Amino acid sequence: MHSIKQTLLYFKNKRLLTVFFFGVASGFPWVMVGSAMTGWLKDEGLSRSSIGLFGLIFAAYSINFLWSPLADRIKLPWLTASFGQRRSWIIATQAIIVMAALQLSAFDVKHQLHLMAFFGLVIAIAGATQDIAIDAYRIDILQAKDNNLMAAGSAMATAGWWTGYAGLGSIPFILASDPQWQWSEVFLVLAAIMLLLMLTAFIVKEPDENNREAVLNKIQTDYVNVLPHYTREAWLILLIIPLIFSAIIYANIGYPHWPETVISLSYRFHILSFTVICLIALFYRQLTRLNRSISHHELVDNSRPSIHRVHKLTAWLLATLVSPIQEFFTRNGTKLAFSILMFIFLFKIGEAYLGRMSIVFYREVGFSNEDIAYYSKLINWGTTIVFSLLGSIFTIRFGILKGLFIGGIAMSASNLLFSVMAVVGPDKALFALTVFVDGFTSAWGSVAFVALLSVLCNKSFTASQYALMASLGTFGRVMVGSYSGIIVDWLDGNWALFFILTSAMVIPSLLFLYSIRKPLTALIEKQNRVND
Repeated sequence: MHSIKQTLLYFKNKRLLTVFFFGVASGFPWVMVGSAMTGWLKDEGLSRSSIGLFGLIFAAYSINFLWSPLADRIKLPWLTASFGQRRSWIIATQAIIVMAALQLSAFDVKHQLHLMAFFGLVIAIAGATQDIAIDAYRIDILQAKDNNLMAAGSAMATAGWWTGYAGLGSIPFILASDPQWQWSEVFLVLAAIMLLLMLTAFIVKEPDENNREAVLNKIQTDYVNVLPHYTREAWLILLIIPLIFSAIIYANIGYPHWPETVISLSYRFHILSFTVICLIALFYRQLTRLNRSISHHELVDNSRPSIHRVHKLTAWLLATLVSPIQEFFTRNGTKLAFSILMFIFLFKIGEAYLGRMSIVFYREVGFSNEDIAYYSKLINWGTTIVFSLLGSIFTIRFGILKGLFIGGIAMSASNLLFSVMAVVGPDKALFALTVFVDGFTSAWGSVAFVALLSVLCNKSFTASQYALMASLGTFGRVMVGSYSGIIVDWLDGNWALFFILTSAMVIPSLLFLYSIRKPLTALIEKQNRVND
């Protein structure tokens, strides 16, 4: 156990300042297509259900693991040569966010809602991809050091994210509360802020690549040597991978054009899940044959078949898209790997329901845009920064798992204050207290959560593995949270009961965490020894 003085010394590392500013850039796109767009749509008279479903564009954050391996391998023309692998992806995605925000400012909600949804989706995809590169950058510059520095980095990333989301997120509501400002003009300001946030990527240094490229090239070469003997398997893999990706994307965007006249809507999730499971099982069978040939050197004949494009393409896809996931399961064991992913999914569900409808709740209770700006955004911002640091100090001293337990219990209890707000009405003192407690509990839990994900990553697959785990947490926040408006309507607008339900949603994740605490502790300690 570290003393307080020893713990605080971790925050003297200059790398943490870079982590903070990148955290700001990571949180800011959520303002554009989250709270700011929700406020805009609410002011234009859209229903609660419509606003909640509009949030489905955030599905990009829950499925960004599908393309996250590209950030480890694809070199962007000119940008990568000039700025390096991580910074080039960050700069490219931030430029796309700026241009899409400028385009949003030119739209009319009542007549161009579909175009707004499209460019909101562009911002969400670019923001989700930016997160991949920023998270990988943070882990790359901190992972070679003490793992306790990773906890400090998690605090700075969390504080930065909330600075971008809550601190800078107060600006659109302050501006919108002035009758002279239109929401379209507000989005011009948001684009300008994002442009300023791009400066960080131009100033900081690129982290060392370690042996990432060599490891991936070695895996690709092994598959290239084996695949000419398994051409049928190569074609099957090329067919299965896009089918799995398409099925996941189709589910995350709300099952468009589902043949409900033939198959009931109530069966769509089960049918698609069964389809994906069957495809994964078939894919696993082909992959197992290839891996067995590589590991046991079964191919000893000298008459090696010719290598064709299908073999090279399949090898590249396996090394780029599949090997990061395969390494995660191989290193941790299948049972523990699935258990970790299940906990990650469950931990943020209650927060998802709360976060998606919070702005609508504040407005319906009777608070103005200006009240939301000062209380929900600014107080939450300051609280989060302070308690992110305190949470990281606790995590460094007592461990990640204890931080997760305390954070989870506190998040569950804090949601009950929103129920009290629903009963009492627009009391500003209670609003301030609720936001303060919610910010404290969210920050505490997030620091331990981010630290856990960061520690579990392999250095050669940083972008891929962190995105895989983080996207599962986001899946609950986005997909499940998108139906929060429908649940409120189903409860006939009973906000008090709604928030009681969100409080209870945290309990299953804590029970699951308790059940895997011993193997998870051993895994974290093993990772500490590797880094030491």
